Amino acid sequence: MSLGKAPGDEAPGRSFTGKYEVWSWATATKQLVCPVWQKVKAKLLQSMSFLVVVFGYCRRLYCFLAQLVKRWSNYLQRKLRRNLSVLTEVDLLGYSAREWKGETKQAKHMREAYEELFWSCHIKYLRQVRKDNYCVLRAVLFQVFSQGIPFPSWMKERDILKLPEKLLYSQGCNWIQQYSFGPERYTGPNAFGKLRKCMEALKANWAEISATKDSEERGNLCNTLFSDESKEHKLYEAVKFMMLYEVVEAYERIKNRGESVHNLFRVLLARESSSDPLSFMMNHLNSIGDSTWLDQVELFLLGYLLEVKIRVYRLHRFNTEEFQVNYPDEYRREWNEISLLTEDDCYYHIPLYRT
Repeated sequence: MSLGKAPGDEAPGRSFTGKYEVWSWATATKQLVCPVWQKVKAKLLQSMSFLVVVFGYCRRLYCFLAQLVKRWSNYLQRKLRRNLSVLTEVDLLGYSAREWKGETKQAKHMREAYEELFWSCHIKYLRQVRKDNYCVLRAVLFQVFSQGIPFPSWMKERDILKLPEKLLYSQGCNWIQQYSFGPERYTGPNAFGKLRKCMEALKANWAEISATKDSEERGNLCNTLFSDESKEHKLYEAVKFMMLYEVVEAYERIKNRGESVHNLFRVLLARESSSDPLSFMMNHLNSIGDSTWLDQVELFLLGYLLEVKIRVYRLHRFNTEEFQVNYPDEYRREWNEISLLTEDDCYYHIPLYRT
């Protein structure tokens, strides 16, 4: 009689076989996956190393470019400041203290004059203007442009581009070929063409800037214009020529038609050195910008020409009736006003009011 196997007698063998099969499958999977993972891991490490290298390179490149841009920006700013003929505003009393140190009589007098401007005239800052023989023309024209002052009424009625042609052909002033362009000292048959280019530059820049309503944008346009010497000089020569044109017109009215003219023209033409337009050009206008600057009579003419009241604070005349002078002294109520300050009637700066 055979004995039957108990129900659980074969379970350990089957369990061992199942465990072996699971272990074999896990081992096979591990043996299969591990090499693949090692390869993937190597690739990932290689890629990460590459990315680290690329990131480091990009970072160094970024730092290099940032430094390059910074240096270039600083260079342009220094160049702009160096070329800018009207500098940014500075504190008035600070400027006075720097420029007039010491206890000499003149230094004390000047500091007192600046304090008077600060406390009584509400002038708190100034903008320094390049000290050359165009100085007063620069100081006046910069303010005309920066304030957005429009063309004077007579310029709205006439085309200033035709003024050289009118003088040369209509009024027979062929002597304008002797017109000299400031430090350039050019005279000759091409003077007519050069004058026309100057008039074009003045008209175009004046029209563009005066049409700009935003004061900050207008200021940026002025800073750009007044940092370009060649463009600047064209503007000043155009203004000089318009002054000559006004003198020719007044001279013709007095000589040929006996008409009344503004008193400033009689004063100007009464001088021995400017008794007629030709002598005025040869003895005065031609040297402006080169070896001399506008004198007091010509400042009257400049204000009359541009239809602006030019208020000048003459610091060397402090405590006299000539401390504050208007050019011209007779002006219309609707004219705009600009201000200058001078220490010697040669070089001028721009005062800035603050209340």
